[in-house]
Amino acid sequence: MRLLMLGGTGFVGRAVVAEALALGWEVTALHRGRHADTPGVRSLRGDRTSPDGLTALAGGEWDLAVDTWSAAPTAVRDATRLLADRVGHFAYVSSRSVYAFPRPEGAVGRAERSPVVEAGPDDLATTYPRDKRGAEIAVERAFGDRGLLARAGLILGPHEDIGRLPWWLERTRRGGDVLAPGPPDLPLQYIDARDLAAWLLDAARRGLGGAYDVVAEPGHATMESLLRACVRATGGGARLRWADPEVIEAAGVEPWSELPVWLPPGDLHTMMHGADVAKALAAGLRCRPVEETVADTWEWLRQVGAAPQRPDRPRVGLAPEREAAVLRTL
Repeated sequence: MRLLMLGGTGFVGRAVVAEALALGWEVTALHRGRHADTPGVRSLRGDRTSPDGLTALAGGEWDLAVDTWSAAPTAVRDATRLLADRVGHFAYVSSRSVYAFPRPEGAVGRAERSPVVEAGPDDLATTYPRDKRGAEIAVERAFGDRGLLARAGLILGPHEDIGRLPWWLERTRRGGDVLAPGPPDLPLQYIDARDLAAWLLDAARRGLGGAYDVVAEPGHATMESLLRACVRATGGGARLRWADPEVIEAAGVEPWSELPVWLPPGDLHTMMHGADVAKALAAGLRCRPVEETVADTWEWLRQVGAAPQRPDRPRVGLAPEREAAVLRTL
């Protein structure tokens, strides 16, 4: 198989490239050169925000192209138009953020058939959900049933460049009392980037098209299983101090951004951590245990020293003094 990876040096793209190389595929990657080239990969330079950003793709044919773009949909529009006659299948890593929120009455349980936000492939960068949906439309128009839309949810694993799991690992490494947002059995739903990559390449190779919600089953992990895995991986010195959602809300602590991964019970939590993934599971999705994702991410962090940070995303995590203030109320 000949893979064209649009990107391929960051988080999810890196996992896709690694999986393809492990399968013995021939890999070409178009990227801006912000990270080192991957051994065994033919690297092409191009900045898709520039008018001539796709010049390096003027020639060549591939069995599959994979794209993870998450800014202006016009970049995906231009790439898909250029490649429609020279690529057999096009897989786009989208997001479950494309679904309209709050969901209309009766939409829960409809999975990939739920209403989506309004957007278009000719849009400039607006919001993350609209950018992703506009890119999806570009893929659909250029590739039709040869286009695969992988609507991922929360993505974790080694090489994460948002900082959610790395923040929890670093916090438990420091030890002491750790503010643990409850309830402990709160179900979590996420996907390890490596499992996403493995499913994506297998599904595209088999010619699957259309939209799939690609995350683990609801309750694949809980806040307790995730945080206890962090404590074990980093040495076991941290003490989890569980706080009810009401306590966290009263303290003004922001879910998701200050306490990464966590959302209190309610509609938003259901939207993020309650997806029906029967379609992806029937199409071969397999997800590793949370303990493996956490341990492997910690091992990677020990090797690199500090997690990379995407320049287009804000840093996450709770300041020590704010954590200490909440802990004093428990």
